[in-house]
Amino acid sequence: MQVVKTKGEVGTDGRLRLDVPVELPAGAVELVLIVGSTPQPNGSKYNFADVVGKLQWQGDALEEQRKLRDEW
Repeated sequence: MQVVKTKGEVGTDGRLRLDVPVELPAGAVELVLIVGSTPQPNGSKYNFADVVGKLQWQGDALEEQRKLRDEW
């Protein structure tokens, strides 16, 4: 078993193509692929679009603010 870390680029067609040399014999192999996006540069703001409509507040927001201010 080998662990290979590499960087790639997704084409405009939405496909990721890999060309990674490995020292394995010819034949079937099992792959585990973990895909992550590149980190945003410093100073950029977080994009909350992926959580829109998924977060729900239960309770009184004004009351929670007052509690926090009392703690200060």
